Amino acid sequence: MATMNFGGVKETVVTRKEFSLAKARQVLKKETIAVIGYGVQGPAQALNMRDNGLNVIIGQSKAFKRDWDRAVKDGWKPSKTLFDIEEAARRGTIIQMLVSDAAQKVIWPTIKKCLNPGDALYFSHGFSIVYKNQTKVIPPKNVDVIMVAPKGSGLNVRRNFLSGAGINSSFAVFQDYTGRAEERTMAIGIGVGSGFLFPTTFEKEVYSDLTGERGILMGALAGVMEAQYDTLRKHGHSPSEAFNETVEELTQSLIRLVDENGMDWMYSNCSATAQRGALDWKPKFKAAVLPVFKELYARVADGRETRRVLTVCGAKDYQKRLAKELAEIHDSEMWQAGATARSLRPAEKAKTITKSTKGVGGRAKN
Repeated sequence: MATMNFGGVKETVVTRKEFSLAKARQVLKKETIAVIGYGVQGPAQALNMRDNGLNVIIGQSKAFKRDWDRAVKDGWKPSKTLFDIEEAARRGTIIQMLVSDAAQKVIWPTIKKCLNPGDALYFSHGFSIVYKNQTKVIPPKNVDVIMVAPKGSGLNVRRNFLSGAGINSSFAVFQDYTGRAEERTMAIGIGVGSGFLFPTTFEKEVYSDLTGERGILMGALAGVMEAQYDTLRKHGHSPSEAFNETVEELTQSLIRLVDENGMDWMYSNCSATAQRGALDWKPKFKAAVLPVFKELYARVADGRETRRVLTVCGAKDYQKRLAKELAEIHDSEMWQAGATARSLRPAEKAKTITKSTKGVGGRAKN
C-alpha cells in the first residue's frame, strides 16, 4: 500500500504497482467468481475480469430477456459460463451481488441458501448491508463479506479499462471469516480494472454514494442546469444559446480543464471576467445549496432515502414510471436542443465516441 497526500490529509491507497494483476490472478486462481446480474455494473466488471484472465461466470434471470441476450452477445455461453441466478450462486466461491439494490432484497433468500462456508459475498455498494433492517440481507457468519465500489458508471468502468486508464474504486471488508477477506477484495479490485483502490467502510461508502448521486453527480447537476436554462430562455435567449452556455461549454471545455489540473487551474485559464464572476458567485451558490445537502445527508443517514428506493423501485409498475420520467427529460426543450448540438459536433469526435463504446456490451443504463 502507498501513502498519498489528499488535500493535506494522508491516506493509504492500493495501486496496480503495489498489487499487480499477476498477484491478483494468484490470489484468485482457485476461485469461481459468479457475477449475479448483467444490467449496469455486471457487464463491465465481468468482462474486465474475464479479459484479465479470471474465472468468471454469470448469473442472470431469463425473465429479463434483454440482459440475458446481452450476456450471450458478449460471449457468455449458456450452461457453461451463463446460468440462472441460483445455479451460478451454487457454482461460485465469490458471489458478486450486482443486481439493483431493490432486487438484492428480492433474490437474497435464493443467494443465502447457496452460500458455503468460506465463500465470499461481494457488493459494489454498501446499501444492502448497512440498511439490513430494511433489506433483510444478513449474511451468515461463515462467509467473507467484501466490497469494491468503482467510482463511475458501468459504461465508464469498461471504457476506462479498454483505454488502459482504469477507474478509481473504494474497497472495504465487513466480515472476515477466512482471514483472506482483504486479500480477496484487493485482488478483485485490481481484476475489475481499478486504477487505484482506497479504503472505506460499507457505511461510509453508502452514505457518500447516495449523497453524491442525489447531489452534485446527478440530481443537483441536472437541477441547476435546468434552472439556468429556464432563466436564459425566459429572458429571450434561443435554445441553442441557452444550451451551449449551460451544458455544452461545461461538458466539452471547462470540466476537462478541471479534470486536468483542478478548479483553480480552470479559473486561471479563463477570461478575467469569467474568473471574477465565478469567484464572486461561488460562495452565494454554496450558501444556497448547503442547507439542501444537510437535509439530503440526514435523509441518507437515517434511512429515509433507502425506504423510498425500496418502496418505489420495488413496485411492479416501476419500469413504466421510470420510462415516463426519463421521457420527460429526453423530450424537454433543453435536451432536444442538446441532441441537435451533439449532432453538430465534428464527425471525427463522433467517430471517437462510437469507437470507445465498442465492445462494452450494449447501451449503458447509468
